[in-house]
Amino acid sequence: MIRDGHEQEIDIDAVRAGDHVRVRPGERLPVDGDVVEGQSHIDESMLTGEPLPITKSAGDEVSAGTVNGKGGLIYRATRVGTDTRLGQITEQVASAQNSRPPIGELADQVSSVFVPAVMIIAVLTTLVWFNLGPAPQVIHMLVTATTVLIIACPCALGLATPISTMIGVGKAAEHGVLVRSGEALQTASKLTTLVVDKTGTLTQGKPSVTDAQMFGVEQSTALALVHALERSSEHPLAAALMTYADEHEANPAEINGFDSVTGGGVKAQTADGKALLLGNARLLSEAGVDLKAGEEQARALEEQARTLVYLAVDGKLAALFGISDPLRHDTVAAIKRLQKDGLTIVMLTGDNEHTARAIAQEVGIDKFRAGLLPEDKHAEIERRQKAGEIVGMVGDGINDAPALARANVGFAIGQGTDVAIESAGITLMRGSLHGVASAIEISRATLRNINRTWWVPLATTCCVFPSRRGALPTHRHAALTDDSGRCHVTLFHHRGE
Repeated sequence: MIRDGHEQEIDIDAVRAGDHVRVRPGERLPVDGDVVEGQSHIDESMLTGEPLPITKSAGDEVSAGTVNGKGGLIYRATRVGTDTRLGQITEQVASAQNSRPPIGELADQVSSVFVPAVMIIAVLTTLVWFNLGPAPQVIHMLVTATTVLIIACPCALGLATPISTMIGVGKAAEHGVLVRSGEALQTASKLTTLVVDKTGTLTQGKPSVTDAQMFGVEQSTALALVHALERSSEHPLAAALMTYADEHEANPAEINGFDSVTGGGVKAQTADGKALLLGNARLLSEAGVDLKAGEEQARALEEQARTLVYLAVDGKLAALFGISDPLRHDTVAAIKRLQKDGLTIVMLTGDNEHTARAIAQEVGIDKFRAGLLPEDKHAEIERRQKAGEIVGMVGDGINDAPALARANVGFAIGQGTDVAIESAGITLMRGSLHGVASAIEISRATLRNINRTWWVPLATTCCVFPSRRGALPTHRHAALTDDSGRCHVTLFHHRGE
């Protein structure tokens, strides 16, 4: 800890937000914070699964539990203790492991009937063997009554659900999937349709400006306006435009009345009162801006799967930017894996039709809709649910939050916005769609394990009754197997044993 210019070592519980912490090479970071001095490479694989260290310098965020490389850093603590990203993950996993899926409540209801039923059966078995069984009746009576209580006891119903849930949530966490509740874990096993966003979900979420066309304004003027409009936005496209403006050494202009239009872009006014619009074609068209001047350039960029961002000044088109966001390296393989798991994949995006079609074809998605607002995504999921589909949604942005909340199970990309993560039932720390496939497969395995316990007590109860008065069956057995034919339980019942 650095306090009043002096370094000292203190207990980690004494660290407070705002304190300055020095991290030496090879040390593990104790709390979350923002780098204020130095440069290094941080190994964040424990949080994100990314094998390559990430370069961190002044202004970058760092997380507790990650490991510093060869450089030295001084950073300001922002979140400590259970408020750190790692602490929240730990609490979330613990909470999910202790939660009860709906099938657990059903198991309790069945047990409440099954337990007295077993007791009654045990009493009847005792009476039958005492009055009708062979000698010695007392021994046979005790053996059969005890057998009924042991074999038919619904312990499995009460134990399998919490244990399977705990293990399922833990296994999911090992694969970088954080399950928020037992209900989400159970519902994921039943999904028939998976809706995916494009930007930041199928793509890397790290777009860059590849083309810029000006219409009657100087590039420096346009970039100064873009810089001012986008510096308050968290959207990946805004980050790309900011980076482009910085590369061209543009200084932000003075603007007033800034307002964000969800699913469209942003709007504001210049210092001298001119109206500014920056966003997609729909936003500008609805404001009455004529886009004909950029039609030819826009068409050419759309054919190259570029996302288009328009700038209008005082009702006139001023600039057009083409932005490229490459696919994640494992997107195609993940989509094939999900389709193999029996899911119908649907892409919903606010991007234009040409770009959406190009991306869909590249990753192998047959069904997609483009040019959607957040409420349109919400409505599409609702429509599919009314048609009988059980829908999962994968997204990362503010505009995905309504759809994530509406879906039967929402999967939020861990690097996405906080509101998206809070709206989802499952969070993918590694940002890969393989995490969705892993979550669904683990969910199915967990539910399959729970469901098997329902018929074991019932199927084995038949082994305890005599086949006829005065004699036990010479040889009776029951073999309980799974779908692959592997035997799990084999019961043998011989005369006198």
